[in-house]
Amino acid sequence: MADLIPNPKGYQDLLSLLKSQIRTAQVRAALAVNRELVLLYWGIGKQILTRQREDGWGAKVIERLAKDLHVEFPEMRGLSPRNLKYMRAFAEAWPIVQQPVAQLPWGHNVRLLDFVKNPEERLWYAEQTLANGWSRNVLVMQIESGLYRRQGKALTNFQAALPTPQSDLAQQIIKDPYNFDFLTLATEARERDLEQGLLAHLRQFLIELGVGFAFVGSQVALEVGGEDFKIDLLFYHLKLRCFVVIDLKMGTFKPEYAGKMNFYLSAVDDLLRHPDDHPSIGLILCKAKNRIIAEYALRNITTPMGISVFKHLEKLPEQLKGTLPTIEEIEAELAKSEAPSDLDER
Repeated sequence: MADLIPNPKGYQDLLSLLKSQIRTAQVRAALAVNRELVLLYWGIGKQILTRQREDGWGAKVIERLAKDLHVEFPEMRGLSPRNLKYMRAFAEAWPIVQQPVAQLPWGHNVRLLDFVKNPEERLWYAEQTLANGWSRNVLVMQIESGLYRRQGKALTNFQAALPTPQSDLAQQIIKDPYNFDFLTLATEARERDLEQGLLAHLRQFLIELGVGFAFVGSQVALEVGGEDFKIDLLFYHLKLRCFVVIDLKMGTFKPEYAGKMNFYLSAVDDLLRHPDDHPSIGLILCKAKNRIIAEYALRNITTPMGISVFKHLEKLPEQLKGTLPTIEEIEAELAKSEAPSDLDER
Protein backbone atom coordinates (compact mmCIF):
# COMPACT_ATOMS: atom_id res chain seq x y z
CA MET A 1 0.00 0.00 0.00
CA ALA A 2 1.45 3.31 -1.07
CA ASP A 3 2.22 5.87 1.58
CA LEU A 4 -0.50 8.44 1.97
CA ILE A 5 0.47 12.06 1.38
CA PRO A 6 0.24 13.77 4.78
CA ASN A 7 -2.42 16.44 5.18
CA PRO A 8 -1.97 17.76 8.72
CA LYS A 9 -4.25 20.29 10.36
CA GLY A 10 -3.76 23.78 8.94
CA TYR A 11 -1.96 22.51 5.82
CA GLN A 12 -4.49 23.96 3.35
CA ASP A 13 -4.37 27.34 5.09
CA LEU A 14 -0.58 27.35 4.83
CA LEU A 15 -0.73 26.29 1.18
CA SER A 16 -3.16 29.11 0.35
CA LEU A 17 -0.96 31.62 2.18
CA LEU A 18 2.18 30.52 0.33
CA LYS A 19 0.41 30.62 -3.03
CA SER A 20 -0.72 34.16 -2.31
CA GLN A 21 2.78 35.24 -1.25
CA ILE A 22 4.37 33.69 -4.33
CA ARG A 23 1.88 35.38 -6.66
CA THR A 24 2.46 38.71 -4.92
CA ALA A 25 6.22 38.25 -5.25
CA GLN A 26 5.83 37.41 -8.94
CA VAL A 27 3.82 40.57 -9.54
CA ARG A 28 6.36 42.67 -7.63
CA ALA A 29 9.21 41.12 -9.60
CA ALA A 30 7.43 41.84 -12.89
CA LEU A 31 6.79 45.44 -11.83
CA ALA A 32 10.42 45.82 -10.75
CA VAL A 33 11.64 44.47 -14.09
CA ASN A 34 9.29 46.81 -15.95
CA ARG A 35 10.45 49.80 -13.89
CA GLU A 36 14.11 48.99 -14.55
CA LEU A 37 13.41 48.63 -18.28
CA VAL A 38 11.61 51.98 -18.44
CA LEU A 39 14.43 53.67 -16.50
CA LEU A 40 16.98 52.04 -18.82
CA TYR A 41 15.12 53.35 -21.85
CA TRP A 42 14.93 56.81 -20.29
CA GLY A 43 18.70 56.72 -19.62
CA ILE A 44 19.46 55.70 -23.21
CA GLY A 45 17.18 58.41 -24.51
CA LYS A 46 18.80 60.98 -22.23
CA GLN A 47 22.28 60.10 -23.51
CA ILE A 48 21.17 60.36 -27.15
CA LEU A 49 19.38 63.65 -26.47
CA THR A 50 22.43 65.12 -24.71
CA ARG A 51 24.84 64.09 -27.48
CA GLN A 52 22.59 65.48 -30.17
CA ARG A 53 22.25 68.79 -28.36
CA GLU A 54 25.84 69.21 -27.21
CA ASP A 55 27.83 67.41 -29.92
CA GLY A 56 25.54 67.97 -32.88
CA TRP A 57 24.83 64.31 -33.61
CA GLY A 58 22.47 63.79 -36.51
CA ALA A 59 19.56 61.41 -36.81
CA LYS A 60 21.64 58.85 -38.76
CA VAL A 61 23.69 58.15 -35.64
CA ILE A 62 20.62 56.44 -34.16
CA GLU A 63 20.60 53.97 -37.07
CA ARG A 64 24.25 53.06 -36.44
CA LEU A 65 23.72 52.88 -32.69
CA ALA A 66 20.81 50.47 -33.15
CA LYS A 67 22.95 48.14 -35.32
CA ASP A 68 25.88 48.14 -32.90
CA LEU A 69 23.68 47.51 -29.87
CA HIS A 70 21.94 44.64 -31.67
CA VAL A 71 25.31 43.01 -32.39
CA GLU A 72 26.23 43.22 -28.70
CA PHE A 73 22.80 42.22 -27.39
CA PRO A 74 21.17 40.08 -30.13
CA GLU A 75 18.64 38.57 -27.74
CA MET A 76 17.34 41.93 -26.50
CA ARG A 77 14.24 43.32 -28.16
CA GLY A 78 13.43 47.00 -28.24
CA LEU A 79 16.75 48.33 -29.61
CA SER A 80 15.43 49.16 -33.08
CA PRO A 81 16.03 52.63 -34.56
CA ARG A 82 12.33 53.37 -34.12
CA ASN A 83 12.39 52.47 -30.44
CA LEU A 84 15.61 54.43 -29.85
CA LYS A 85 13.84 57.48 -31.27
CA TYR A 86 10.98 56.86 -28.84
CA MET A 87 13.54 56.69 -26.00
CA ARG A 88 14.89 60.07 -27.06
CA ALA A 89 11.35 61.50 -27.18
CA PHE A 90 10.63 59.90 -23.78
CA ALA A 91 13.65 61.60 -22.17
CA GLU A 92 12.70 64.89 -23.80
CA ALA A 93 9.11 64.63 -22.58
CA TRP A 94 10.14 63.73 -19.02
CA PRO A 95 13.30 65.60 -17.88
CA ILE A 96 12.69 63.79 -14.56
CA VAL A 97 10.92 60.43 -14.63
CA GLN A 98 7.66 60.68 -12.69
CA GLN A 99 6.72 57.73 -10.48
CA PRO A 100 3.51 56.79 -12.40
CA VAL A 101 5.40 56.88 -15.69
CA ALA A 102 8.08 54.53 -14.38
CA GLN A 103 5.41 52.03 -13.37
CA LEU A 104 3.69 51.93 -16.76
CA PRO A 105 4.67 49.34 -19.39
CA TRP A 106 6.78 50.80 -22.18
CA GLY A 107 3.98 50.32 -24.72
CA HIS A 108 1.69 52.56 -22.63
CA ASN A 109 4.39 55.24 -22.46
CA VAL A 110 4.78 55.12 -26.24
CA ARG A 111 1.03 55.66 -26.66
CA LEU A 112 1.20 58.66 -24.32
CA LEU A 113 4.05 60.12 -26.38
CA ASP A 114 2.08 59.58 -29.59
CA PHE A 115 -1.27 60.95 -28.47
CA VAL A 116 -0.73 63.47 -25.64
CA LYS A 117 1.52 66.49 -26.03
CA ASN A 118 0.61 68.48 -22.91
CA PRO A 119 2.84 67.37 -19.96
CA GLU A 120 0.16 67.91 -17.29
CA GLU A 121 -2.43 66.01 -19.30
CA ARG A 122 0.06 63.23 -20.07
CA LEU A 123 0.84 62.74 -16.38
CA TRP A 124 -2.90 62.69 -15.58
CA TYR A 125 -3.49 59.88 -18.06
CA ALA A 126 -0.50 57.97 -16.63
CA GLU A 127 -1.96 58.27 -13.12
CA GLN A 128 -5.43 57.23 -14.28
CA THR A 129 -4.00 54.24 -16.16
CA LEU A 130 -2.33 52.98 -13.01
CA ALA A 131 -5.37 53.63 -10.84
CA ASN A 132 -7.80 51.96 -13.24
CA GLY A 133 -5.63 49.24 -14.76
CA TRP A 134 -6.28 50.37 -18.36
CA SER A 135 -4.91 48.31 -21.22
CA ARG A 136 -3.18 50.17 -24.04
CA ASN A 137 -6.33 50.04 -26.17
CA VAL A 138 -8.48 51.43 -23.37
CA LEU A 139 -5.89 54.15 -22.68
CA VAL A 140 -5.98 55.24 -26.32
CA MET A 141 -9.79 55.14 -26.32
CA GLN A 142 -9.91 57.37 -23.22
CA ILE A 143 -7.45 59.82 -24.77
CA GLU A 144 -9.36 59.97 -28.05
CA SER A 145 -12.63 60.53 -26.18
CA GLY A 146 -11.10 63.54 -24.38
CA LEU A 147 -11.58 62.11 -20.90
CA TYR A 148 -9.14 64.65 -19.40
CA ARG A 149 -11.48 67.48 -20.41
CA ARG A 150 -14.70 65.65 -19.44
CA GLN A 151 -13.88 64.09 -16.07
CA GLY A 152 -15.46 65.90 -13.14
CA LYS A 153 -17.04 68.56 -15.38
CA ALA A 154 -20.71 67.74 -14.81
CA LEU A 155 -23.04 70.32 -13.27
CA THR A 156 -23.88 69.03 -9.76
CA ASN A 157 -24.94 70.14 -6.29
CA PHE A 158 -22.51 67.73 -4.59
CA GLN A 159 -20.60 70.43 -2.70
CA ALA A 160 -23.79 71.54 -0.96
CA ALA A 161 -25.49 68.13 -0.63
CA LEU A 162 -22.57 65.89 0.44
CA PRO A 163 -19.88 66.15 3.12
CA THR A 164 -16.22 66.26 2.14
CA PRO A 165 -14.39 64.22 0.95
CA GLN A 166 -17.46 62.37 -0.39
CA SER A 167 -18.48 65.42 -2.41
CA ASP A 168 -15.08 65.73 -4.10
CA LEU A 169 -14.93 62.05 -4.96
CA ALA A 170 -18.50 62.06 -6.28
CA GLN A 171 -17.72 65.07 -8.47
CA GLN A 172 -14.71 63.31 -9.99
CA ILE A 173 -16.63 60.23 -11.08
CA ILE A 174 -19.21 62.24 -13.08
CA LYS A 175 -18.35 63.38 -16.60
CA ASP A 176 -19.79 65.83 -19.07
CA PRO A 177 -20.41 64.95 -21.82
CA TYR A 178 -20.67 61.16 -21.85
CA ASN A 179 -19.45 59.49 -25.02
CA PHE A 180 -21.75 56.72 -26.26
CA ASP A 181 -20.21 56.38 -29.72
CA PHE A 182 -20.65 52.62 -29.40
CA LEU A 183 -24.38 53.31 -29.90
CA THR A 184 -26.11 54.11 -33.18
CA LEU A 185 -29.62 55.48 -32.67
CA ALA A 186 -32.18 57.03 -34.98
CA THR A 187 -33.10 60.69 -34.53
CA GLU A 188 -36.57 59.71 -33.30
CA ALA A 189 -35.22 57.18 -30.75
CA ARG A 190 -36.87 57.19 -27.32
CA GLU A 191 -35.50 56.69 -23.80
CA ARG A 192 -36.30 52.98 -23.96
CA ASP A 193 -34.21 52.62 -27.15
CA LEU A 194 -31.30 54.37 -25.42
CA GLU A 195 -31.62 52.16 -22.35
CA GLN A 196 -31.74 48.95 -24.39
CA GLY A 197 -28.73 50.08 -26.41
CA LEU A 198 -26.70 50.76 -23.27
CA LEU A 199 -27.64 47.39 -21.81
CA ALA A 200 -26.72 45.64 -25.07
CA HIS A 201 -23.28 47.26 -24.83
CA LEU A 202 -22.97 47.03 -21.06
CA ARG A 203 -19.22 46.45 -21.07
CA GLN A 204 -18.55 49.62 -23.12
CA PHE A 205 -21.08 51.49 -20.99
CA LEU A 206 -19.29 50.49 -17.78
CA ILE A 207 -15.93 51.54 -19.25
CA GLU A 208 -17.39 54.94 -20.07
CA LEU A 209 -18.91 55.28 -16.59
CA GLY A 210 -15.54 54.48 -15.04
CA VAL A 211 -14.05 52.11 -12.49
CA GLY A 212 -16.18 51.40 -9.43
CA PHE A 213 -19.62 51.19 -11.02
CA ALA A 214 -21.43 47.89 -10.42
CA PHE A 215 -24.62 47.30 -12.40
CA VAL A 216 -27.65 46.55 -10.20
CA GLY A 217 -30.52 46.55 -12.71
CA SER A 218 -32.72 48.33 -15.23
CA GLN A 219 -36.34 49.36 -14.75
CA VAL A 220 -35.86 48.72 -11.03
CA ALA A 221 -39.27 48.71 -9.37
CA LEU A 222 -40.00 50.83 -6.30
CA GLU A 223 -43.33 50.75 -4.47
CA VAL A 224 -44.18 54.06 -2.82
CA GLY A 225 -47.57 54.87 -1.32
CA GLY A 226 -49.16 51.87 -2.98
CA GLU A 227 -47.98 52.90 -6.45
CA ASP A 228 -45.22 51.39 -8.59
CA PHE A 229 -42.35 53.44 -9.98
CA LYS A 230 -39.39 52.31 -12.08
CA ILE A 231 -35.80 53.57 -12.19
CA ASP A 232 -34.19 53.52 -15.64
CA LEU A 233 -30.77 52.30 -14.47
CA LEU A 234 -29.45 51.56 -11.00
CA PHE A 235 -25.79 51.14 -10.12
CA TYR A 236 -23.76 50.82 -6.94
CA HIS A 237 -20.42 52.58 -6.67
CA LEU A 238 -17.90 50.50 -4.77
CA LYS A 239 -15.64 53.38 -3.76
CA LEU A 240 -18.37 55.87 -2.92
CA ARG A 241 -20.33 53.10 -1.15
CA CYS A 242 -23.65 54.34 -2.44
CA PHE A 243 -26.34 53.70 -5.01
CA VAL A 244 -26.21 55.71 -8.23
CA VAL A 245 -29.57 56.35 -9.93
CA ILE A 246 -29.44 57.20 -13.66
CA ASP A 247 -32.42 58.75 -15.42
CA LEU A 248 -32.26 58.81 -19.24
CA LYS A 249 -33.77 61.61 -21.32
CA MET A 250 -33.59 61.79 -25.13
CA GLY A 251 -34.39 65.50 -25.19
CA THR A 252 -33.18 68.73 -23.58
CA PHE A 253 -33.09 68.97 -19.78
CA LYS A 254 -36.27 70.27 -18.13
CA PRO A 255 -36.55 71.55 -14.52
CA GLU A 256 -39.12 68.90 -13.59
CA TYR A 257 -36.49 66.18 -14.19
CA ALA A 258 -34.68 67.31 -11.04
CA GLY A 259 -37.87 66.93 -8.99
CA LYS A 260 -38.39 63.42 -10.34
CA MET A 261 -34.78 62.48 -9.50
CA ASN A 262 -35.22 63.91 -6.00
CA PHE A 263 -38.19 61.56 -5.55
CA TYR A 264 -36.20 58.54 -6.79
CA LEU A 265 -33.26 59.27 -4.48
CA SER A 266 -35.51 59.66 -1.44
CA ALA A 267 -37.21 56.35 -2.26
CA VAL A 268 -33.94 54.48 -2.86
CA ASP A 269 -32.49 55.78 0.40
CA ASP A 270 -35.57 54.58 2.29
CA LEU A 271 -36.17 51.27 0.53
CA LEU A 272 -32.78 50.01 -0.71
CA ARG A 273 -30.01 51.80 1.13
CA HIS A 274 -28.13 49.84 3.81
CA PRO A 275 -27.39 51.66 7.10
CA ASP A 276 -23.66 51.59 6.23
CA ASP A 277 -24.19 53.09 2.76
CA HIS A 278 -23.64 56.75 1.98
CA PRO A 279 -26.52 58.82 0.54
CA SER A 280 -27.51 57.79 -2.95
CA ILE A 281 -26.61 60.13 -5.80
CA GLY A 282 -28.46 60.75 -9.06
CA LEU A 283 -27.34 61.42 -12.59
CA ILE A 284 -29.73 62.86 -15.19
CA LEU A 285 -28.43 62.10 -18.69
CA CYS A 286 -29.91 64.28 -21.44
CA LYS A 287 -29.14 64.95 -25.10
CA ALA A 288 -28.74 68.66 -24.31
CA LYS A 289 -29.05 71.14 -21.47
CA ASN A 290 -29.28 74.86 -20.88
CA ARG A 291 -26.74 75.41 -18.12
CA ILE A 292 -28.58 78.33 -16.50
CA ILE A 293 -31.85 76.40 -16.33
CA ALA A 294 -30.01 73.37 -14.91
CA GLU A 295 -28.32 75.51 -12.25
CA TYR A 296 -31.67 76.96 -11.13
CA ALA A 297 -33.18 73.47 -11.02
CA LEU A 298 -30.44 72.22 -8.68
CA ARG A 299 -30.16 75.31 -6.46
CA ASN A 300 -32.47 74.31 -3.59
CA ILE A 301 -32.38 70.52 -4.03
CA THR A 302 -30.81 68.81 -1.02
CA THR A 303 -30.41 65.30 -2.47
CA PRO A 304 -27.10 64.93 -4.38
CA MET A 305 -27.49 64.86 -8.15
CA GLY A 306 -25.73 65.83 -11.34
CA ILE A 307 -26.83 66.75 -14.86
CA SER A 308 -24.81 65.70 -17.92
CA VAL A 309 -25.34 65.36 -21.64
CA PHE A 310 -24.45 62.38 -23.80
CA LYS A 311 -23.42 61.88 -27.42
CA HIS A 312 -24.08 58.93 -29.69
CA LEU A 313 -23.81 58.05 -33.36
CA GLU A 314 -26.75 58.95 -35.56
CA LYS A 315 -28.22 56.22 -37.76
CA LEU A 316 -27.60 56.84 -41.46
CA PRO A 317 -30.57 57.85 -43.59
CA GLU A 318 -31.88 55.00 -45.76
CA GLN A 319 -30.68 56.64 -49.00
CA LEU A 320 -27.05 56.60 -47.81
CA LYS A 321 -27.00 52.95 -46.77
CA GLY A 322 -24.85 50.82 -49.03
CA THR A 323 -22.80 53.78 -50.29
CA LEU A 324 -20.41 53.83 -47.32
CA PRO A 325 -18.12 51.03 -46.10
CA THR A 326 -19.30 48.90 -43.20
CA ILE A 327 -17.46 48.67 -39.88
CA GLU A 328 -16.33 45.17 -40.86
CA GLU A 329 -14.86 46.43 -44.14
CA ILE A 330 -13.02 49.27 -42.39
CA GLU A 331 -11.60 46.89 -39.77
CA ALA A 332 -10.43 44.50 -42.51
CA GLU A 333 -8.58 47.32 -44.28
CA LEU A 334 -7.00 48.46 -41.02
CA ALA A 335 -5.86 44.92 -40.26
CA LYS A 336 -4.12 44.76 -43.65
CA SER A 337 -2.24 48.00 -43.01
CA GLU A 338 -1.06 47.11 -39.51
CA ALA A 339 2.40 45.57 -39.40
CA PRO A 340 3.81 43.85 -36.27
CA SER A 341 6.15 46.00 -34.20
CA ASP A 342 8.73 45.36 -31.52
CA LEU A 343 6.64 47.69 -29.35
CA ASP A 344 3.49 45.57 -29.55
CA GLU A 345 4.85 42.87 -27.24
CA ARG A 346 5.92 45.26 -24.57
